[in-house]
Amino acid sequence: MTGLEPNTELGGVTLIVGDLDLQAAYYRGAIGLCMIDRDAGVATLGAPGNDDALVTLRSRPDAPLRSPRTTGLFHLALRVPTRDDLGWAFSRVSEAGHQFTGAADHLVSEALYLSDPEGNGIEIYSDRPRDTWPRAGAQIEMATLPLDMTRILQGTDGLEAPAGMSAGTRVGHVHLQVADLDAAEAFYVGAIGFDVMARLQSSALFISAGGYHHHVGLNTWAGRGAPPSPAGARGLESFDIVFPDGPALARTISSIEEAGFPVATKDGAATVVDPSANRVRLRLP
Repeated sequence: MTGLEPNTELGGVTLIVGDLDLQAAYYRGAIGLCMIDRDAGVATLGAPGNDDALVTLRSRPDAPLRSPRTTGLFHLALRVPTRDDLGWAFSRVSEAGHQFTGAADHLVSEALYLSDPEGNGIEIYSDRPRDTWPRAGAQIEMATLPLDMTRILQGTDGLEAPAGMSAGTRVGHVHLQVADLDAAEAFYVGAIGFDVMARLQSSALFISAGGYHHHVGLNTWAGRGAPPSPAGARGLESFDIVFPDGPALARTISSIEEAGFPVATKDGAATVVDPSANRVRLRLP
């Protein structure tokens, strides 16, 4: 594969949930997403003024729980447009009575971490300007440093948080737990065409299109050889990669098939399962 088009992006993330009402209320109230559509079994949420789904919740009350020692979602990452938006997110989550699990300065971005009521990891982050990202050759340098919350909150402190997230909020990346990093690299880089942007020793890999710091994070922190979640378990059902045009999508589908991975197509979109049983949906905008 010769690489993805630079303007390839991520689309929405679909989660299987046990309690749809609880999860939908959390993503609306604490996270600040808007309800796009809701029926008896599915809730679709996104940013204000935009019909693009960022998080889709699919109800399956009898779905088994996913063990954290399996492959699957490490976290979904919502990218907000500015540092002030990150400050508003901190205030919104705190005022809703929920706790953060961490915060970090990654050099390329500033991030807050939390988990939804069913244990799905969430990152909310804002990017630093791309021309300030530190580099080592062709790769981007990232780190996990303490986050300066005073700086994050200086533009919002003492003000009432907006009711929802900014209209410019998007899924910036997903971070997956995989069983084998080499197999994951062969799939996401060799077959799909992402570029390697950073490596963390032998346990994590960060890949992207168009020079972004990462659209997909991959790690073996659940243990090398970790088993997949039970079929239909709560957690990640799929995530979307969005291609700029039909030829770009077709080239990628051909590359994946040539690498030996079965691709299912339906309604103009394609679905493929990575070597660690994570489901990827390839589509147009």
